[in-house]
Amino acid sequence: MCGVAGVIGRSPAEARPALERMQAALRHRGPDGEGAWWSPSGAAALAHTRLAVIAIGDDGHQPMTTADGGLTVSFSGEIYNFLELRRQLQQRGVAFHTQSDTEVILRGYELLGLDLLPRLRGMFAVALWDERERTCTLARDPFGLKPLYYHRSPDGSLAFASEVRALLASQLTPRVLDGRGLYGYLRTGTVPEPDTLLKDIHALGAGQSLIWHAGSISQRRFWAPQFPPASVETNHYSGTVRAALIDSVEHHFVSDVPVGILLSGGIDSAALLALAAQSGRTGVRTISMSLPGSPGDEGLLARRTAELFGADHAACAIDAHSARDVFPNYLEAIDQPSIDGFNTFVVARFAREQGLKVVLSGVGADEMFGGYGSFAQVPRMTVWNEQLSWAGPLRHFGGRMLEHWATGPRWRRVGDLLQQPPTVANTYATFRGIFTRRESRRIASTLGVDVPGIEAVEEVPSSPTVADEVSRLEFTHYVRNQLARDSDSASMACGVELRAPFLDATLFETVAKVPARIRLASAKRLLRDAVTELPPWVFGPKRCFQFPFEDWVANEWRSDFAGIDARSPVPTETWYRKVSLYVLDHWMARMKLDGR
Repeated sequence: MCGVAGVIGRSPAEARPALERMQAALRHRGPDGEGAWWSPSGAAALAHTRLAVIAIGDDGHQPMTTADGGLTVSFSGEIYNFLELRRQLQQRGVAFHTQSDTEVILRGYELLGLDLLPRLRGMFAVALWDERERTCTLARDPFGLKPLYYHRSPDGSLAFASEVRALLASQLTPRVLDGRGLYGYLRTGTVPEPDTLLKDIHALGAGQSLIWHAGSISQRRFWAPQFPPASVETNHYSGTVRAALIDSVEHHFVSDVPVGILLSGGIDSAALLALAAQSGRTGVRTISMSLPGSPGDEGLLARRTAELFGADHAACAIDAHSARDVFPNYLEAIDQPSIDGFNTFVVARFAREQGLKVVLSGVGADEMFGGYGSFAQVPRMTVWNEQLSWAGPLRHFGGRMLEHWATGPRWRRVGDLLQQPPTVANTYATFRGIFTRRESRRIASTLGVDVPGIEAVEEVPSSPTVADEVSRLEFTHYVRNQLARDSDSASMACGVELRAPFLDATLFETVAKVPARIRLASAKRLLRDAVTELPPWVFGPKRCFQFPFEDWVANEWRSDFAGIDARSPVPTETWYRKVSLYVLDHWMARMKLDGR
């Protein structure tokens, strides 16, 4: 897992103190050790903090350099197929000196260059320095499970790190709010890539590489989620998907320390446990949360599932008062603000208290198998918006009136939608939205931040069906910008590595070939058919690790949010609006930011 940082193209006198400050800011990501390296030329400096999971002895120490000093790597994450890659490289004459996945990246890149990246199965943020070419290569895994941020100074030098706060700690970057990043956060409750909330700090995109040379940078994408046109129909999709799921789960158990499972009362995590049992694993450690007295408590269901598959189960009980005590710790831990992630923080902290360093999560199954309401509602809303296009300017005018006069935030967002082209992407943004475009600009204005007038347009290949496009948007927006980032930030703050077997490129490429009408059938039918061991009690209403924020914010936590209601220039009727502004306020104060 770990944390990485680097300074490229600055003098050693500037790079050394900056690197030391970044490494200190990343120690929570790597409590088991750390290392730093300076290139003989003085052009590069790399740092690493380590959470030991694979090759837990000295074999895994980083940064790691080839014997001739030509290539050095610092990477965060895990490569689940490193043993397979190692054998392939050995067959081509490559000699290895450690048992680590780190050396597989080092030797593989030495032989294959960028062609190695699509072959890496896992989650990773990689930094490689080529001393001979004076070139730095950064790369990030296909689904963006491991973060990597960078800042390119006006003089062409480059600084990068696993977290935004580490770049701020370097004192090489401005400490000023970014208008586009702030606007994106207000619209969605998270900051969309490649923006961050800081000027001139960017996220390297999921499935992308960046090459720095002589002060210039170039980027390329090596993987993106795409759905091929439907192939020949067959009745055996469930068997193919089952084999791919078992393969992914087995790879995600690759570790030199015990691996547990975050278990809810629903289908996704139960499927992981069932498939682990199918693979012959007994006594798997499972961790869940319970909400005593809450209608959403799933603790008993999770325990029942754990007992069915012979798991060693532990549950963390939490209520409004204990959650309120922990919430400040979460706010101090997050790297960028988000309306999500607190639940992961609580359960990850409990997992670490139970002695676990590595846990599996069911995140990604809903996006892959159609588990969200968006799969039905977004296509329906898009058709409705298209049908209103005959009204011409009246549609736009009606939208403005609705946005201005509607009493609820949902209808104000619908009014906002009517003022935009009737595309699936615009409808999806409305469905997942927090504040309207006008409201977001108004809030930003009160913070003294100018928002760019033109929203970025994403260039992507077309999807075969509307349902496929919704699935792609869920993967590239909700997963990438929120679920993956929050999972990493919240779990790493607790010294826990969170793995997501459903967010596996090899699995995705298999399941994506299934026609949308089967793959995204209601109630995640394909997943249920593929994992036949699932018990009937997990097939109720959708369940996940979710706190009753609506109730807490309206009652036990009400006084904490009174100031937000008073200061907001727009209505804050819902819990998610209140929480989004509350978290933003706290983050800005902690980062000592202004909006100028």
